[in-house]
Amino acid sequence: MRVLITGGRGFIGAWTARVLLQGGHDVRIFDVHDERTTFDALLGDDVDTARVEHVRGDVAEPSDVDKAVAGCEAIVHLAAVLIPTARKDPLLGARINVLGTLHVFEAAKRAGVRGIAYASSAAVFGPTDGVHPEPRTQYGAYKLCNEGNARAYWDDAGIRSVGLRPSTVYGPGREIGVTADPTLAMRAAAENRPYTIRFTGATGMDYVEDVAAIFARAATETPDGAHAFSLQGQLATMDDVLDAIRRIVPAAEVRAEGPELMFAAAIDETPLHALFPNVRRTPLIDGTRATIAFYRR
Repeated sequence: MRVLITGGRGFIGAWTARVLLQGGHDVRIFDVHDERTTFDALLGDDVDTARVEHVRGDVAEPSDVDKAVAGCEAIVHLAAVLIPTARKDPLLGARINVLGTLHVFEAAKRAGVRGIAYASSAAVFGPTDGVHPEPRTQYGAYKLCNEGNARAYWDDAGIRSVGLRPSTVYGPGREIGVTADPTLAMRAAAENRPYTIRFTGATGMDYVEDVAAIFARAATETPDGAHAFSLQGQLATMDDVLDAIRRIVPAAEVRAEGPELMFAAAIDETPLHALFPNVRRTPLIDGTRATIAFYRR
């Protein structure tokens, strides 16, 4: 199966490409950026890179999206701007995160693609609980809007979709976004530098390889309907994260301070497991060890 990954040169995109290639699929990477150093490093040298096609374009431009979708049988839609950019420029955020997602669904409809896995976010919930949507950021509001539009495309066009709501995705390659700090702390420990995580409290720690595996599976095994599932990962406080880092690097100069995140920590993953059994879950200590090992290379 040929699978399109929008935003494919990003952190989750590169890992998803790796998982898809390991599963025997062909991958088309669609991204506005040319830089490939991080992508190539994350992809590794143990997969068949000849099965990766790179297409440059902007998800906010319908003609670019149409060209990217042509010939693909499934889509992983990851292209987006993150919370800091959306907060600074909400109109740009809406252009990329909402209109860009609509362009992907419209292109899929025209091309006859009937399976899309797309990135939503735990930010749809706000800080109250992990059940009732109440976003407190523009980013979370965009993601909630996309979930509603996905349901409309199932009703109107029969496009199957799975939206996935990760919490704090961490692992090799995570460098930007509000929740990048745990990974940046792991990298700093690997490089013998001090680091302060700029938030406190608890969050679901989702190891990136686990998240990538779910995206790959949701795109290639998309069930009927328009679904949105939360990803909990391992619920952990920032103190737990710091402890994991220090277990691997006892001399690490890492700490955490600041407010808690503006979305719920405890989120129910049960519906995901009901539709996709045997989802892989990496313990925090193992994900931390793998991340530190990557940055020690």
